[in-house]
Amino acid sequence: MTEPQIALMMLGVFICLVFLGFPIAFTLMALGIGFGYFAYFDARRMWRDYDRLDLEIASWWESTSAWIDGFFNNRVFDLFINQTYTVMSNEVLTAVPLFLFMGYIVERANIVDRLFTTLNIASKNVPGSMGVAALITCALFATATGIVGAVVTLMGLLALPAMLKARYDTSFATGIICAGGTLGILIPPSIMLIVYAAASGVSIVRLYAGALLPGLVLVGLYLTYVIGRSILQPSVAPRPTREEVPDVPFLKLLWMLFTSFFPLAVLILSVLGSILFGLATPTEAAAIGALGGMVLAVIYRAMTFQRLRESVYLTVRTTAMVCWLFVGSYIFSSVFSYLGGEHLISEFVSGLDLTPVQFLILAQLIIFLLGWPLEWSEIIIIFVPIFLPLLEIFGVDPLFFGILVALNLQTSFLTPPMAMSAYYLKGIAPPEVRLTQIFKGILPFLAMVMVSMVLVYVFPQLVFGLPELFYGR
Repeated sequence: MTEPQIALMMLGVFICLVFLGFPIAFTLMALGIGFGYFAYFDARRMWRDYDRLDLEIASWWESTSAWIDGFFNNRVFDLFINQTYTVMSNEVLTAVPLFLFMGYIVERANIVDRLFTTLNIASKNVPGSMGVAALITCALFATATGIVGAVVTLMGLLALPAMLKARYDTSFATGIICAGGTLGILIPPSIMLIVYAAASGVSIVRLYAGALLPGLVLVGLYLTYVIGRSILQPSVAPRPTREEVPDVPFLKLLWMLFTSFFPLAVLILSVLGSILFGLATPTEAAAIGALGGMVLAVIYRAMTFQRLRESVYLTVRTTAMVCWLFVGSYIFSSVFSYLGGEHLISEFVSGLDLTPVQFLILAQLIIFLLGWPLEWSEIIIIFVPIFLPLLEIFGVDPLFFGILVALNLQTSFLTPPMAMSAYYLKGIAPPEVRLTQIFKGILPFLAMVMVSMVLVYVFPQLVFGLPELFYGR
């Protein structure tokens, strides 16, 4: 068996172990070290110190120690240490815990319930008003947190009962919450884009600028679908009665918006604006956002020691997961490349004689299928780097590719039968809400994601326009 074949076997073993439910980060590390030991194995180097001993006079301990030293005298262990240090010293990843902390603090600041109530009142004359309010709330909250499970769960507890009480169609209501909850991995400031920047070497600032318009386009498509279907099929979203959504004086409504919508919007825009206009690095902006989240929690009298401790704990846990995934991915990909697996895949894809369009379709189809068993973090850290060396061959800009991947990964949470957002929602939904109803409601939004990807490809300036405007070519 040749070394490239061993590399493919290494990849196949990893996929099998993932489907069996093994922890992905530690599986990557174990396979990287195991196959790496074979790749870097040097029998002469292993036995060098052992052969220097005079076995006739050497003690058992000296002989055993010499053999152990020889066993660990393998470059894979140096690789593991160096890759761990590389992840720890990566300045881009420093922003991850700060953005996570901002999100967890905002989640506990009791802003979201006020925001949904205010937007529901403000949009009551719009067709599908409660769905529109829920979608905008999801978008803002998802952008602030970037954690799909948290957004879907909280909005499922807050908005879903209100929508069902207002006689909304179950599939329509659940689809809105599931789709809106995934927007945080695309719209800046996004944790996913930070991870892609660290994996690909693309500037995070350009990624944020490039993702802004496609993210807004996707939100616009969602809103268009919600309003359009509410007009064409009023039974799925009945107009609210005065008892369900009371009339509020104009000045009072403005005050409600000022105390709910504007604080969160200002926090997000200040963080994003400071990055896009070069006033702060992503890490500095994330620190500002974390501080702003704490200030909002204090203003809303939601800051307690218990909530602060929960936020810190969840931040550390999620950050550790991302960093260990990077460590495992780095050593796995290094060994995979050393054995010739990356070169073999590159030769195979190049030999297919694909056009750039066909390559993009193939790559996005593979990522779409990977989204069924894997989370976005594993796809970005493990599999996207396999495609990166091929981008130059087909003349695809890594920035453009990254935004397409970010759009595509919306589907990893929305595609039955492994749509994780549906399972998040089902876990807290009323018992009468069936999983099949949630899947049915998700499918139109899945189509909107596909439409947005086509629009981005047909109009690439949606991606390149803002980066070129702010930073030049």
